[in-house]
Amino acid sequence: MPSTAAVPRIGRRTAHRAARSPAVRAAARGGFAARGVIYLLVGVLALRIAFGDSGEQADRGGALTEIAARPFGSVLIWALGLGLAGMALWRLSEAGFGAAGPEGHKTGTRLLSLARCLFYAVVSFSVLSFAAGKQGSGSGASDQQSRDATAKALDLPGGPWLVAAAGVGIAMAGIWIAVRAILRTFHKHLDRSGMSHRVRRGIDVLGVAGGIARGGVFAVAGTFVVRAAVTYDPGRAKGMDDTLRSLADTAAGPWLLAAIAAGLALFGGFSFAMARWRNV
Repeated sequence: MPSTAAVPRIGRRTAHRAARSPAVRAAARGGFAARGVIYLLVGVLALRIAFGDSGEQADRGGALTEIAARPFGSVLIWALGLGLAGMALWRLSEAGFGAAGPEGHKTGTRLLSLARCLFYAVVSFSVLSFAAGKQGSGSGASDQQSRDATAKALDLPGGPWLVAAAGVGIAMAGIWIAVRAILRTFHKHLDRSGMSHRVRRGIDVLGVAGGIARGGVFAVAGTFVVRAAVTYDPGRAKGMDDTLRSLADTAAGPWLLAAIAAGLALFGGFSFAMARWRNV
């Protein structure tokens, strides 16, 4: 019988093995695939807007609505929600036991994994709420959600400063995402040993173009949040849909929106590639 001191060590080893189990790895790959479906659909919806169709929202809620209208749509939405929950579980295991790669056990890497875990847990909950029929809480337009959250934050003590800081953080995160895509830092997370040259080139195109588009949307959305803080007007904060639509009002017209929309669709394809070749 193990000693009292040995029990915690045995428990930690068991938890570590569970975090590295095939089930958790499969959950991670399912999460990347689910993310890919959502971004692909958001990109397609944004392309429709660029070419004159202003119907569905170009955000997660719009993507879920689009799926729900298809045969077996409800089954697919449940699968997406569970896939995103798997992504959250995998990120939690990284936070607790370290990620794959030489930098996986650094404190900064673990904290980033924890933040991603919380993010995907919230997204998964919203998708599963939609699947369960609670459409008001699960698929609400990102624009209204952003305005509501900004309005509540502005009413807090020091609210404008908090909102401005959040906006700067979102914008900086967008720039960080785009720069990492340009530098192709995703290479260190991929198992490239069995890839052909053509596959490597294709993943680079998906990762760079998709990352720049995704980062650009975050950066623009962050500037709108900062503007809402400066003017004390929550209506100036924009979710993904309004952020994308605002791109059509620039000097480049709908072509800039079309380019970003295509990039978001490519990021969906990149997520599928990560589901296949990511080291987890």
